[in-house]
Amino acid sequence: AAAALTGVLVAQMLGAQPYLVNAVAGEAVLTHHYLIYAGLGAVAAGLGIVLMRAVAEMETLTRRLPIPAAWRPVLGGILLMPLAWLTPQVLSAGHGALHLDLEYGLPLSFLAAIFVMKSAASIVSLGFGFRGGLFFASLFLGSLLGHIYADLIGLMMGAPVVDPQNAALVGMAAFAVAVVGGPMTMAMLVLEATHDFSLAGAAIAASLVTTTIVRETFGYSFSTWRLHLRGETIKSARDVGWMRTLTAGRMMRRVERATPAAWTIAEFRRAFPLGATSRVVLVDGQDHYAGIVQTARAYVDGLDPAEPVATLAIQRDHALAPDADVRAVMRALDAAGADEMAVVGPDRTVLGLLSEPYVRRRYAEEMDKAQRALFGED
Repeated sequence: AAAALTGVLVAQMLGAQPYLVNAVAGEAVLTHHYLIYAGLGAVAAGLGIVLMRAVAEMETLTRRLPIPAAWRPVLGGILLMPLAWLTPQVLSAGHGALHLDLEYGLPLSFLAAIFVMKSAASIVSLGFGFRGGLFFASLFLGSLLGHIYADLIGLMMGAPVVDPQNAALVGMAAFAVAVVGGPMTMAMLVLEATHDFSLAGAAIAASLVTTTIVRETFGYSFSTWRLHLRGETIKSARDVGWMRTLTAGRMMRRVERATPAAWTIAEFRRAFPLGATSRVVLVDGQDHYAGIVQTARAYVDGLDPAEPVATLAIQRDHALAPDADVRAVMRALDAAGADEMAVVGPDRTVLGLLSEPYVRRRYAEEMDKAQRALFGED
């Protein structure tokens, strides 16, 4: 909040004109309109996911083209030329076009054509290496979607059901939430534009439906989706903080000297009497990780003392990387059904040992600390 306030004050001191969506709310929002706008939120979620996946597919396709990366934007510009010839709205960030489409009652066919062409232009631009994102494009597309949604419902019912301008503003918020995130931010944008609390409430309802569907079925916003495609595990702001710094390498108990897997059970018993330790990490002749032996298993009756202790090893094929974050560690422990797992380096050398109870305790402690910091209790 302090950063946002400072930014506004500095911009005003420098004479910069802020970008504002100024609009007047249409008809009053009634109770049953909330259900209709919730449906708009669901539609916005589906189309937002389609748009984000389409950008990723286009990026994958362009990488396969037999042309240098520097020439991809040139090819993308050539593909945009016919769209720009049809309407310049596809090239803009949507500021002027957004005001135009909100103020004038444009026909349904025109709105649908602009929506399709603007989506295609955004997909081509980002897929072929143009800079930028989908923030303003999502606002523009959302306003078009809301207008189209209201017109289609009116056609099906034989009479207008919701005000198209109200639906355009709610659609603007919902579609932006699907692509960018921040449901409360987008709802406040509608409130700032209209000064209408009932319409802002409808925007909140639609945005919550949108964010729930996107979170449960897709799991990413556009920015975190692109990071995911590059191999990152970031899904939200929380992943940038303590979750990514609380790694297996930081939590593990170091293993100074591992036990050779070639030892016999008799040698193992002499080195590790019952009660000395609960688990022992084994390594092969090249000092590579070879599994974990539970000390009690080496003292089970009926074992041949001359057998290699490696025959008792568990978790041979399961180990943790030192840079795995706490959530990845817990998923790995659950998948392996293990109480403890070894932490190994890239060359399979043993670095340490990590137990599930300790990981979950550290996770709970850090989560509690983060929650206290969030609410100002520290």
